[in-house]
Parts: sequence; C-alpha cells; structure tokens
Amino acid sequence: MVTKRMQATTLIVAVFFAAAFASVPLPAQTRRSPVAPRDEQLKAAVNEAYGMFKNDATGKNADYIPYLAHVDSKLFGIAVVTTDNKVYTLGDVGYSFSIQSISKVFTLALAMEEQGADKVFEKVGSEPTGRPFNSVSAVVDMPTHTGNPLVNAGAIATTSLISGSSVNEKWNKILAFYSAAAGEKLALIDEVYQSEAATNQGNRALAALLLKYDRIYSEPLDAVDIYTKQCSVGVNVKQLAQMGATLANSGTNPVSGERVIRSEDIPEILATMTMAGLYDGSGGWAWHVGLPAKSGVWGGILAVVPGKGAIAVFAPPLDEAGNSVKAQKVISHVAKKLDINLFSPGSVGLQ
Repeated sequence: MVTKRMQATTLIVAVFFAAAFASVPLPAQTRRSPVAPRDEQLKAAVNEAYGMFKNDATGKNADYIPYLAHVDSKLFGIAVVTTDNKVYTLGDVGYSFSIQSISKVFTLALAMEEQGADKVFEKVGSEPTGRPFNSVSAVVDMPTHTGNPLVNAGAIATTSLISGSSVNEKWNKILAFYSAAAGEKLALIDEVYQSEAATNQGNRALAALLLKYDRIYSEPLDAVDIYTKQCSVGVNVKQLAQMGATLANSGTNPVSGERVIRSEDIPEILATMTMAGLYDGSGGWAWHVGLPAKSGVWGGILAVVPGKGAIAVFAPPLDEAGNSVKAQKVISHVAKKLDINLFSPGSVGLQ
C-alpha cells in the first residue's frame, strides 16, 4: 500500500529531478560566456598592461576644445565589467571626464529604438569615410551625405532623429538613456559644455551643410546644441565600462538587470563601432585588435567583447586621428593576451 508519506517523497524527488534537468535561463546580470577568460587571466593581463604603459607619454591632449587642453595628461584609469557583473579597476577610476564621441554609440541605440534600425540606416547610413571625424568634404562626397553615425555629421543627424516636443525633452531623454546604460545617474559637466558650445562653429557648419542635402531631421542648431551637451556628459571609467557591458550583454545592463537596448539592434551597433569607432584609424584597429570600440577626444576608449564584457580605458593624450594612445595600447595588449579578437577562432574557444 502506498502511504501519503511515500507519495509526498515521490513528489519531492520528481520536482527535484525536473528542476535539475529543466532549461532555466540565468538572470541577465549573471550570464557568463562559456569561453570567457578566467578571472585570474583577466586580472593578470590588465595588471600587466597597466604596468607596461603607465608611464607612456606619447601623444597630446586635444586642444581644439580649450577646456581639454589643460586636463592632467598623466591621468590613467582602466575598468573591466563582465556580463556577469564582475568589476575590475586600476588607476584613476574615480575621475569624471566627458564621454565625448563615445556618446554617439548610445544616441544611435536610442534612435534605433525609436525609429527602427532600417530607418536609421536609410537616413544616416553606416559607411566608413576614411577621413577625419569632422570632415566637411566627406559630407559632400559620400552618397548618403552623412556616412555613418560615429562621425560628427552623422552623429548630429542621428541626434536630430530623437523625438520630443522641445530641446529640453529630447536632451533629458538622451541623458536618461545614458544613465540607464551606465546603471548610474549621469550628469552634464557644464564647464565642458560651455567650452565646446563657444567653439563648435565647425559642427554648426556641418549642420547647415546637412540641411542643404535634406539630411538633418530637426532644427539644425537645436540638433548641434543637444549633440554638444551629449558629448559633455560626465562618466568615470567604471561607468563607461558598465555602458559597454550593457552592449556586451545583449542590451541588458548587468548591474541593474534592466533591458536598456533592444537585443536585435546590438549587431548593427557593434558593426558600426567596428567600421568607424576610431575614426580614420578604424581600419588599423580592426586589423590589429579586432574588437568593436569607440573613442572620445578626452581620452576615453570603450571596447566591447560580445557575450563577455567590456573594457574602458581613460588617458587624455591622443594620436593624430583623435584616439587615446595609451588606451589603444592597453586594449590591444589585453586583447592579444586573452585572444578575444572577434576575428580569431580563439575568441569562441577554438584553437
């Protein structure tokens, strides 16, 4: 005879085995790629790169924005954030610098959220220009007139796509989106904004040229002002790495667990970063490093390793293309050491 106790025991065992073999996805913030580097490997590679390049004085600060010319060129910070929300930092990680052109990636994501990827591609494009980020001739010569969302003309056009009944509404929406990607509240660095706004005649000229070609989608000077503000948002290197980890984690912030960017938009965003993220140095970066990345002229570079995490490096001195010299060297060293170049079979566990 089967007793109630035996029935209960059988039920418990059945539930246990069902749970053990059920395909239950882990929460987004705890996902980890099966071919991600071990923690000790990651820490060793980052420590080694920090020591190798800490005293590298190559390059010079951006000086076309007066505020940036006077930033301490010895500042140097590294942060890695993984898709399972492990954080590793070294150096000047508490220093807040302006995100500059790295902002273009996240405004692109917001525009794709609102307009759809196909519409953004139609209106802005995604072709490398092979020219400086502020090139006027690229606007005239490229068939789409903007080229891609990561050069200034394309970024201004992308910003003009963001919906809102006023400049303030659009700006606040962009700032809130950046904060969600970072998992922390971000704010404008007003001194940087004022410095840029006083010297952004080139961007105003680009906006006027876009108007000529019907490639800007709001009042041109409003778009330039919002674009100038988005470039002046302050981040520290850890917050920047958290923004990158959101991209690496299929659009879900690994810190907050919040879905920020549509997962279906991630491939197009990372492809654009690969083609144009380091301006006219992007081809060399893809050749030697093989990671989607975006640079900013205050000295930040954010590199994304899909499914694994992101590395952000901050060091103000730039090369002639406008990319941090030290940050490039650090990320390149770490990518080679860990074999995370996306074009390498080792990046997916093959030897």
